[in-house]
Amino acid sequence: MPLVYAGVCSHAPGITGRADQADPEVRDAFYAAYQDMRTAIVESGAEALIVVAAEHFANFFMDNMPAFAMGMADFYDGPIEDPGWLGIKPFRAPGHKDLSKRLITEVMQTVDLAYAEEWKFDHGIAVPLHFLTPDFDLPVVPANINCQGPPLTPVHRAWAFGEALRRAADSVPEKVAIVGTGGISHWPATPDSGKINEEWDRRFMEQWCLNDREALLAYDDLGVYAEAGQGGFEIRTYVATAAAAGGAPGTVHFYAPIPIFSVGCTIASFDLAA
Repeated sequence: MPLVYAGVCSHAPGITGRADQADPEVRDAFYAAYQDMRTAIVESGAEALIVVAAEHFANFFMDNMPAFAMGMADFYDGPIEDPGWLGIKPFRAPGHKDLSKRLITEVMQTVDLAYAEEWKFDHGIAVPLHFLTPDFDLPVVPANINCQGPPLTPVHRAWAFGEALRRAADSVPEKVAIVGTGGISHWPATPDSGKINEEWDRRFMEQWCLNDREALLAYDDLGVYAEAGQGGFEIRTYVATAAAAGGAPGTVHFYAPIPIFSVGCTIASFDLAA
């Protein structure tokens, strides 16, 4: 069945862990946009949610760092971080092992990827799920792109992964939604934490909304690092989602630099019907 939803959102730990320190007006507008995304996913009739994220050395490390990985389990526990620090209570999110296996099998026709039957969610997936499936009633299929451990997954391969995810989603009878999650510009865990390059963020999202493949694949890691920080490497999840959208136009529903969250906070989606 054709993909029913494709969008992106930010996932920094401060979004939930430092909520009380943010400007209430901006924070609440961001949270409202997250709620609107949740509503759109529900209204799409999605029966499963693929979350394309950037894993933060919680499950994969330099002794075994896959370029791509997908989960194939009946459930996933989280958060792997301290719940008090993250502001998210321990949870168990439902998986869908059979659907995951079918999706993985199709993706593997064109993209080499690892798969895992054990996966503990860190903030990269826990934060979006906190807003998008607060009752943990929607099966989740986690997908990871290596945005952390050099050599990073090439951006053009992230596009190929997104195309494979779309083909896989279209091949199954279940209605599937895809959400890519990461930062745009941010410098986490550095002296520059809290710095945000708003101009760079807005330019990137303009190209994302146009689904401009050439522009999106022109980003190189040295340039991204200089202008958007090491957190900017997570644009790979946005690129993969753009590829999955198959040329559909996008809309930014919310963007604001929120320094206490240490990221340019974003909620955006593609109009798949177009």
